[in-house]
Amino acid sequence: MRRSLRVGRRFDVHLDGSSAGSVSRLEILEGPSGCRVRSEAERARIAAESLLPGAQVFEVARKHGATRRQIYDWRRRF
Repeated sequence: MRRSLRVGRRFDVHLDGSSAGSVSRLEILEGPSGCRVRSEAERARIAAESLLPGAQVFEVARKHGATRRQIYDWRRRF
């Protein structure tokens, strides 16, 4: 059984073991967390796009690799 766990912003931990709880191997991968840093202008552009007639926030979020919550937050800020 393989289980994954995100620890902090930079580490992924993968546990290989049986379902009984013992772990045969612990693998820690260091690397980017997937957090994307966007400029103020980019956030404003995405927020504005979500306000266009007929636009759906979840579709705009998916298109830009963001979450609906982020877009609602950006809209509130701008």
